[in-house]
Amino acid sequence: MTIEQTYLNYSDGKWSPSVTGRVTASINPADTNEIVGYVQDSDAADLELAVSAANRAKVAWRKLSGAARGDYLFKAANILEARLEEIAETMMREMGKTLAESKGETARGVAILRYYAGEGMRATGDVIPSTDSEAMMFTMRVPLGVVGVITPWNFPVAIPMWKMAPALIYGNTVVIKPALETSITAAKLMACFDEAGLPPGVVNMVTGDGAVIGGGIAQHPGIQAVTFTGSNKVGKQIGQAALSRGAKYQLEMGGKNPLIVAEDANLELALDAAVIGGLKSTGQKCTATSRVLVQASIYDIFREKLLDRVRQLKLGNGKDSSTWMGPCANERQRDTVLSYINKGVAEGASLLYGGAIPADEDLKNGYYVLPTVFDKVTSDMAIAQEEIFGPVLALMPFDRLEDALSLANDVEYGLSASIFTQNIGNILAFISDMDAGLVRINAETAGVELQAPFGGMKQSSSHSREQGQAAKEFFTSIKTVFLKA
Repeated sequence: MTIEQTYLNYSDGKWSPSVTGRVTASINPADTNEIVGYVQDSDAADLELAVSAANRAKVAWRKLSGAARGDYLFKAANILEARLEEIAETMMREMGKTLAESKGETARGVAILRYYAGEGMRATGDVIPSTDSEAMMFTMRVPLGVVGVITPWNFPVAIPMWKMAPALIYGNTVVIKPALETSITAAKLMACFDEAGLPPGVVNMVTGDGAVIGGGIAQHPGIQAVTFTGSNKVGKQIGQAALSRGAKYQLEMGGKNPLIVAEDANLELALDAAVIGGLKSTGQKCTATSRVLVQASIYDIFREKLLDRVRQLKLGNGKDSSTWMGPCANERQRDTVLSYINKGVAEGASLLYGGAIPADEDLKNGYYVLPTVFDKVTSDMAIAQEEIFGPVLALMPFDRLEDALSLANDVEYGLSASIFTQNIGNILAFISDMDAGLVRINAETAGVELQAPFGGMKQSSSHSREQGQAAKEFFTSIKTVFLKA
């Protein structure tokens, strides 16, 4: 008999149970009979302990040199790398990704830590000419204080790392509330920081209900900034709560990302992009391809080739090396995906493939949905307008590139978009006219490099940017210094 481990909150350099005495089971979405472990069901008192610890630690942490803070991040990166297999397996069991994807994401977490560790040695200000010839004027980047980090379940290593690493290197302390579904993965990340020897209170983790802990972070007067990735509905609530008390906030939210396939495209590469960009990770990426806009002259052949590929995809538990696509991350997400599929059928779209829970006996205990392809989709349908966050592709034909761009922009989101074409005029028009924060040419929509700014337009974000050196804009304030002897 296996005894599942109980994981604790991490606050002030110590592991401790919630004051509530309650725990919540973390369930494997690929096999709901498997309990991965138990995490703390915390309340406002637990959050208060973490915020107090972060505030006590912030002065000493900010006074360290950037190089010294970078040394801690380098140590954490090395420890994370040494534990890559263990943490990737935990991610696979908690979230349902394949093991290969989980290893790739964990390796990315290592790279993010090392990238920001190096930021500790880079410039943090500018010298500005003064009108007074006897004076010197310059700017300094200074930390905000305590940063609240609220992260989703779909990238349980990469997203916490690309928020925490810049927050820390620029001199802030952190209180993180990870998604409940992947809190064990988060606890193992905290263990890397703990072993790296970060001073008590610099990083803190509280697990629990989103409304209680996430909402508490947004409203807490001891937290100077909040960075959030998740749904638009929750993001706006977080933003409004932070704004009402004058805290800085950063929101990365939904996407309804188009892939445009022009008649001169490399068809095989475009098909790869549609399948991988739309269905890999069960479509549970904010940058996943959701709409595939195909020029009318090649629409029929593209559709048939796409269906041939989708029919061959193997669903299953991520521990099986032959599995291509895993389950939805939880029952609620699976039911949401199925509800959108039903809306698509009800609104008149043609369901070409999938659209149901698989009949395979081996998959009955998981939150699986067959990869789904719709035809005859129009822009007024829910499946063309609203984020599904699941393995659903909506095919839409167009005649001219101008029509494709109009369709692509006809949503409230503007996160990522891609086009496949060899025509330089098409490429330039796409770059100029596509309302998205990330545009990719002859590449899938779902691809973000850690050294480049990332964020959306319209309702996809609060218009700040994450990752790369752009992260400095959010995690610091500018102090202007006028110096005269």
